[in-house]
Amino acid sequence: MDSTFYFYDLETSGFNPRDARIMQFAGQRTDMKLNPVGEPDNFLIKITEDVLPEPDAILVTGITPQQTVADGITESDFLKYFHDKISIPGTIFTGFNTVRFDDEFMRFVNYRNFYDPYEWQWQDGRSRWDILDLVRITRALRPNGIKWPFDSKGRPSNKLELLTSINKLNHSSAHDALSDVLATIAVARKILNKQPKIFNYLLSIRNKSAVRTVVNNNQPFVYTSGKYSSDYEKTTVVGKLSDHPNSKDAALVFDLRYDPSAFIDLSYKDLAAALRRRTDEEGPRLPVKTIKYNRCPAIAPITVLDDETCHRLEISLESVNNNYNSLISMKDELSVKVLKAIEMLDEQMQSKFITDNLDADAMLYEGFFNDSDKTKMRLLRASPRDELNNLELVFSDSRLQALLPLYIARNYPTQLSDEDRTIWEQFKERKLLSGGVESKAVKYFNRIAELSNRTDVTAKQVYILEELKLYGESILPVE
Repeated sequence: MDSTFYFYDLETSGFNPRDARIMQFAGQRTDMKLNPVGEPDNFLIKITEDVLPEPDAILVTGITPQQTVADGITESDFLKYFHDKISIPGTIFTGFNTVRFDDEFMRFVNYRNFYDPYEWQWQDGRSRWDILDLVRITRALRPNGIKWPFDSKGRPSNKLELLTSINKLNHSSAHDALSDVLATIAVARKILNKQPKIFNYLLSIRNKSAVRTVVNNNQPFVYTSGKYSSDYEKTTVVGKLSDHPNSKDAALVFDLRYDPSAFIDLSYKDLAAALRRRTDEEGPRLPVKTIKYNRCPAIAPITVLDDETCHRLEISLESVNNNYNSLISMKDELSVKVLKAIEMLDEQMQSKFITDNLDADAMLYEGFFNDSDKTKMRLLRASPRDELNNLELVFSDSRLQALLPLYIARNYPTQLSDEDRTIWEQFKERKLLSGGVESKAVKYFNRIAELSNRTDVTAKQVYILEELKLYGESILPVE
């Protein structure tokens, strides 16, 4: 099958895919040389009455809930189009930071609407990639021919709007999904034209088997990640410490700018603290990071480092090799201690997780759906809306059973039975009003008031905040 890129971008009601919703989806298919194929897609998606958007996010996008209700389509209708017209065999889904942000929202919207959350990005020759990591590793390793921006404080920055501005690429409206898609294609085309080798190399190792081969080659390798310092162009050299304890598709890697012997005598508790510590906190920070094979990480063999690149990134190959040899000599002992420290952190996180009252919307990662439930999911999606209440579907997965009345309420509210309408109203009340002063509704209106009282608020922002206040008042359940 012929491969094509599908560049896409989302504008959302917030930053957490468990709670926030997609408000705008835009995308453009291209051939492998980045020439457009067909017309772009651009949808507003209706926000539903159980969601209060984050005011800060709406000030960035300018898309009000009222716009999506008036001009948008339901999540169900959007996904029908997405799976019929967009998610075709051979598609490489990509965009600017899609792997860590947009792909997460796409998994959750599929999950909420009775589609498999993952098949769209791997089945039938489909795959994914990320242009942000391509930008980062190109800037670090092969920057020639492209202008690279800095932020207002003089620090290296890879923001899309700065990249397009300094390179005089068209970007008519930052934070409009379609404009961002076209700008991302322009940036990718710039890199393909100026640095085709690194473009094609990174594209060639986007799948997890290729990544696994590099990581497990018993050699140090170059790794570019947003977790690393911009002082070194987000790039370092790492060595594998161990497989990840909780995933067969991940590993723990050690940053070889540091000497591993400095950590070998730390206790489990101190290692856990060092692993959790941020760079701006006092005390040693354990330079260990998880690399996930299925997230298209930007990696390369150490042989890509020439003298000029090492000088610019402040990498000493002698020091790297010494630290790698030290890592190898103590790998067994250090990995056991680090894995124990991770186990301690996981126990702390799990304790917190259990105390949170998560509803079915947020429980995507609680397991995979079995074949019987997948068959029922297809039956539900294919059924006419006026027959939804006659299906009498019973799912073995309790998440799906809990999601069913929510799915009907959000996409086909006129088809709600009296029983399901009661469930929906109770769900909205619990979700928006429970918690007293800590409820979503109270926090929503308080944040609108805080933003409205700022001295730098513009006339357009005042209008948006007023619209948000009116929207919140219109959907708030009556206690």
